[in-house]
Amino acid sequence: MESLLCRRRIKRVMVLIIALTWLRSTCGELEDQLFEVGKLKMFVDDLPDMPRLYGFNSVHGIIKPASLQIGMFSTKWKFHRDLPATPVFAYGTSRSKATVPGPTIETVYGVDTYVTWRNHLPKSHILPWDPTISPATPKHGGIPTVVHLHGGIHEPTSDGNADAWFTAGFRETGPKWTKTTLHYENKQQPGNMWYHDHAMGLTRVNLLAGLVGAYILRHHAVESPFQLPTGDEFDRPLIIFDRSFRKDGSIYMNATGNNPSIHPQWQPEYFGDVIIVNGKAWPRLNVRRRKYRFRIINASNARFFKFFFSNGLDFIVVGSDSAYLSKPVMTKSILLSPSEIVDVVVDFYKSPSRTVVLANDAPYPYPSGDPVNEENGKVMKFIINNESEDDTCTIPKKLINYPNADVSNAVLTRYISMYEYVSNSDEPTHLLVNGLPYEAPVTETPKSGTTEVWEVINLTEDNHPLHIHLGLFKVVEQTALLAAGLEEFKECMTKQNDAVKCQISKYARGKKTAVTAHERGWKNVFKMMPGHVTRILVRFSYIHTNASYPFDPTQEPGYVYHCHILDHEDNMMMRPLKVII
Repeated sequence: MESLLCRRRIKRVMVLIIALTWLRSTCGELEDQLFEVGKLKMFVDDLPDMPRLYGFNSVHGIIKPASLQIGMFSTKWKFHRDLPATPVFAYGTSRSKATVPGPTIETVYGVDTYVTWRNHLPKSHILPWDPTISPATPKHGGIPTVVHLHGGIHEPTSDGNADAWFTAGFRETGPKWTKTTLHYENKQQPGNMWYHDHAMGLTRVNLLAGLVGAYILRHHAVESPFQLPTGDEFDRPLIIFDRSFRKDGSIYMNATGNNPSIHPQWQPEYFGDVIIVNGKAWPRLNVRRRKYRFRIINASNARFFKFFFSNGLDFIVVGSDSAYLSKPVMTKSILLSPSEIVDVVVDFYKSPSRTVVLANDAPYPYPSGDPVNEENGKVMKFIINNESEDDTCTIPKKLINYPNADVSNAVLTRYISMYEYVSNSDEPTHLLVNGLPYEAPVTETPKSGTTEVWEVINLTEDNHPLHIHLGLFKVVEQTALLAAGLEEFKECMTKQNDAVKCQISKYARGKKTAVTAHERGWKNVFKMMPGHVTRILVRFSYIHTNASYPFDPTQEPGYVYHCHILDHEDNMMMRPLKVII
């Protein structure tokens, strides 16, 4: 054991020396090459509709399972007409068809989809990555990748475990790699998902490079009565993220860590100054005076968006994350954290103006960071045809009523605590869940088919979007920790990591914040407010039927739960989740 620890220390010292040497030679040079974002004119590129791939076959009118081959390629992508083409990593059926975001995968309820994800990436990354935060590191070079279908409910071997990574041609694989072809059952509730890379310690750079895409699960019998907008023109995924660029068009990522002697490259959050929608910077979309449906995915590393329309138009929310709501909710603004999805209908017939901008005013970092500026305060523009037209789409009063879920049915209450650790200069060094690193033995072992209550205690100053693989949850309550005695409670938790022994009931008695109306349904991500205890009801079975899974959820490599600020997730804010029978 001592010998193993010694070898690990030597390895860390070596990679630190190499990284620091590289940083000293490149940082100053790269800083001078930043593109002046103010020179890019907004709303000059049309909004792309990403290619569609169908995860099913229709044979003589009968829908049957399909197998897809999707690769990850090194290519170039034009994010703006006046920006040089950018080196990216992109998903596609071939290098020439690879896009950022990747193709939208459309699937049908109850029809299996099989995807073979192939890594065609080069040996070296296009972005700096930090070797000191325990990333996947192949012995013979190459870029580790593994695909996670975010919001998907399927077997552990197809979940995209962070240690199930593989390099080009499957030359090397991670310690929990399972198989080349992943199986998506598509037997969960209809709704929206997205797929993205999930490789250990490299998620933030692999997504920044472009490895994201949308996934839609449709259920005709359930959805046809809704009379919501249909057809590619009127039903559009919007994948939104932020990026910064150098003068040569390449993606800029700060290559100097906030604690360079500890982590030479890792920064607590990445924020770009250009807002990208479906692969274009501040695009425009010509629309008719009628209803449109937008499935909005926040694919940023760390940026929260608080969306609103510049002329006061409403959002009609019909879905949140991977599930429909029980009834539509009308709202003027929507706060979306990294990895959250909102499914909305917008009626442009009601627009008082010919143009309208989708805008953003969420501080960064959220909630107490810098205010937005001219560039990151705007997202995209809609140009509205002035001619009125018949619109047969209607917004139903009811959507999907799921079987009742009640706290009284929970079999167990767990306490989940979020910690941030800092250096002597008060700069973050790493973040942990329950005071444990990812590789520590599993502590969350829910029983398949049951419901649990999780009391999530956020002891940091950040809002952390908590994502649970496999399980869906409802937010029950958000309670502030009392300011008086808060430091005493934090000190106790840091030492003991035991909410009961530290008398959580004594401190979780502050102001309660109501759950926003459109977030009261089933979710797989939720924003954990700093200094609060958020109670969630977690379900480990299908929510639309309460039926057991058709697969064995107890298989290795299991599942995980984590903060979905990617820079936090990569630096230890992730824990394993092991389902038992």
